[in-house]
This record gives sequence, structure tokens and C-alpha cells, in this order.
Amino acid sequence: MKKTLMVAALTGVFATAAHAQSSVTLYGLIDAGITYTNNQHGHSNWQETDGAVNTSRWGLRGSEDLGGGLKAIFVLENGFNITSGALRQNSRLFGRQAFVGLASDQFGAVTLGRQYDSVVDYLGPQALTGTQYGGTFFAHPYDNDNLNNSFRVDNSIKYQSANYGGFKFGGLYGFSNAAGEFSTNRAYSLGASYNYGGLNVSAAYLQLNNSIGAITAGENPVNTITNGAGGAVGSDNSLVAGRQRTFGGAISYAFGPATAGFVYTQSNLNNFVGISPSSSGTTNGILFPNVSSGHFQNFEVNGRYQLTPALSVAAAYTFTQSSIEGNNPKWNQFNLQTSYALSKRTDVYLQGEYQHVIQDNSGLNADINALASSNNNNQVAVTAGLRHRF
Repeated sequence: MKKTLMVAALTGVFATAAHAQSSVTLYGLIDAGITYTNNQHGHSNWQETDGAVNTSRWGLRGSEDLGGGLKAIFVLENGFNITSGALRQNSRLFGRQAFVGLASDQFGAVTLGRQYDSVVDYLGPQALTGTQYGGTFFAHPYDNDNLNNSFRVDNSIKYQSANYGGFKFGGLYGFSNAAGEFSTNRAYSLGASYNYGGLNVSAAYLQLNNSIGAITAGENPVNTITNGAGGAVGSDNSLVAGRQRTFGGAISYAFGPATAGFVYTQSNLNNFVGISPSSSGTTNGILFPNVSSGHFQNFEVNGRYQLTPALSVAAAYTFTQSSIEGNNPKWNQFNLQTSYALSKRTDVYLQGEYQHVIQDNSGLNADINALASSNNNNQVAVTAGLRHRF
């Protein structure tokens, strides 16, 4: 009897130890608010919004210790709209992230699946769009540089280095998965960052090669990507072009409770045919049937200050200049947010955006990201919202 009890006890100890070496975590974020916009297609509007700062999501994150500082890792992350319960990312079950890989404490991680590119990884954290300090509505026009995560890269293999004294680097390659079309509908990116004390410097590059089909008047620009579902570049990218090259750099400095930063990005487009409906704020998107190339440059100055442990303020100004169809529209956008933490996981926020576009005969109207576009060159939005993390 004593031997039986001892075996049972030891079995429980070993089972507990084995379980401690593996973990699976359920996590998520829910962001909902009420937004007033002064002009949407010529009318003011009050609406309930999902993700004015961070779009709602839930996910599973896991790891298994393989010994010697090596572990297996995975992430499955779903995006959804809290106002309707609908799936985001074109109704993908795990549209935000889905990958598996190996991670080493010494050498970094290699992962495979649907993943973020290097511009998102290295430049995104230094802009206010794509972060908790501004997010979705603070995005640069049409999210032309993807700092707000409009799209991810399918069929991708990714390397992220370990932290070597504040220096990190990484890269991603997304396969076309089509026989005989290795260079069609593929993507690749590179990035690096260096952190020393309060100083953070980063740079990144991204290239997308798309397969663009014929276009017709009034057609949804997303439909011009003929094989997006099978390759690296899906139909959720904001700019529809045969080739997109995006690069940039950022610098920020934290001193006490304050952080100030500057972000520069540039997107160059060949065979530029349009802007997707989700990014243009229009039903069928915006078509440029006679354009051979496009160009966007974004200059963002931002700052944030932690007034108290619970209360923060953040602000950003972005100037964007472009060349589209022989015209040179320019955007000015001012953003302001204040957030108050009710607990470690729940906060309320109030934020506002003002966008003014100099059209230069382009016909483009003011268009704050993720909202219906204005019918003139000005748009104002104010949101009061609640975020909960779990």
C-alpha cells in the first residue's frame, strides 16, 4: 500500500513538472466606442465603432520547453468586430496571426505561417497608429505604409533575432506557392532596431509583388488581385498595385514619463490601380485606371506623457505628400488622445482627429482611416471608448 501511494505521488510530481514546461495562454482585447464624425459622404454621423484604437481580438499563445534554451512556440489570433460579432480580415478564423516555430534564447526565432512584416515589427511601435496611444484612426492616409496592420503576409517564413545588447534584427519571406511563378505574388521584408537607455532607433523595408487583373469602371479594386488568396499577398492590402516598396526609419527618446518620436515612411507603387474599400472609406474603393505609378511620403511627429500612473495623453501630427495620376495631393492630420486606466486591464479613452487634404485636382477627399470618407477636403472625428484586455 505504501509503495502504491509513493508511486502515485511521484507520478503526480513528474506530471506537474512536465506540465510546467509547456503552456497555453488565452488572451485578447475588446475596444468599443461611440464616434461622432462631422462629414461622411456629406452628412454628420453618430455611430458605434469597434477598434477606434485597437481592433478587437482573441488568441491562443503557447510554448513547449525542448531543453537547452530551445522551445516550440505558436500563436493563433482571431480578429472580430465587437459591434456585430463578425470576423475581420476577410472572414479568416485566425486572420490576425497564425504561426508555429522554434525559438532559442541565444539565436532568436524562426516561424512559419501568416505573420506581420518587418515594417510593422520595427517601425509600427514608434508611430502612434498601431499602438495603444492612437491606433486605427491615427493611421497615415489609406494606411499606405501598413503601420496600422491593414494586411499580414501569408505563406511566410520569418526570423527574429535575440536581443544582442539592445540590437535586434529580422526578416520575412512570403512564398507565392505557385509552380513556375516564384516571383509573382510574393513578399519580403527586413528590419532592425537599437535601444540604448531611452533612445530607440529603427529601420525597415517591405516589398510586395502582386498579380493584377484587368479593371473596369466601378469595380472593387480588391478584385483586381487575381491570385491573392493563394500567394503571400492577400486581398486585404490597402493599396492595389503590381509592386509596392515601402521603407522608412524612426527615432524616439523617453525621458521620465515623456516620450517623443519621429517616423518617416515612403511607399512607391508600380502598376498602381487603386485603393481598397476598407482603406478608402468608399463602397467600391478608388480606381486609378490610367496610373502607371504612385508615391506616398509620410512624416509623423508624436509624443506621449504619463501624467499619473492612471492618466496619459498622446498627440501626433502627420504630413503626407504624394504623386498620383499626375497630381500631388497632400494630407495634414492632427491627432489627440487621453486615456484613463480604471484597472490594469481596463481603461476609458477620449480621442479626436482632424484631417485636411490639399486635393491638387486629384478629386480625393478627406478620409480618416476606417471611417466613411468626407465629401470635401476636411473631416473631424471624436471618439469616447472603452478597452478591456484579458
